[in-house]
Amino acid sequence: MTVVSSNEAYSFTKPNRESITLLAGLGVEGDVHAGVTVKHRSRVAQDPTQPNLRQVHLIHEELFGEVREAGFEVAPGDLGENVTTSGVDLLALPVGTLLHLGDEAVVEVTGLRNPCLQIDNFQDGLLKQVVGRDGTGRIVRKAGIMGIVAAGGVVRPGDPIEVELPVGPHRALERV
Repeated sequence: MTVVSSNEAYSFTKPNRESITLLAGLGVEGDVHAGVTVKHRSRVAQDPTQPNLRQVHLIHEELFGEVREAGFEVAPGDLGENVTTSGVDLLALPVGTLLHLGDEAVVEVTGLRNPCLQIDNFQDGLLKQVVGRDGTGRIVRKAGIMGIVAAGGVVRPGDPIEVELPVGPHRALERV
């Protein structure tokens, strides 16, 4: 893990922190998106009783280098993520993967972040860098993954990440 971020107020970016505390079944302590039911405004408008499968947002630091090559400057926390990783192919993980963060915390991967127009409000044209189509016309989302907190604990920059793949057939990540 390279950086951890949280924000108690609705805003697109999240300030970097010395540590964050993950709370089982809720998300990041003090973060506006923590809760048992959905907290993202668009999801609340659809159905405020649906479960919150987006308690923790993780982005791979490698994405920042990729968008930098296209002329964009993005730093950890800028895209609203809680955890910035390095060296883990987050987008290739299957649904149900357990990410052991630090000594105690465990996040269960639920799906891909669905990038929205707020990304273009942050930097015009950035949305096309983090969502597009592959050669077959399939939508490719690169703005990180979402998860729920299976076990709580304190997470700090520099903490190790251990990936535990689920047993059985793996299901590819879809947007949540």
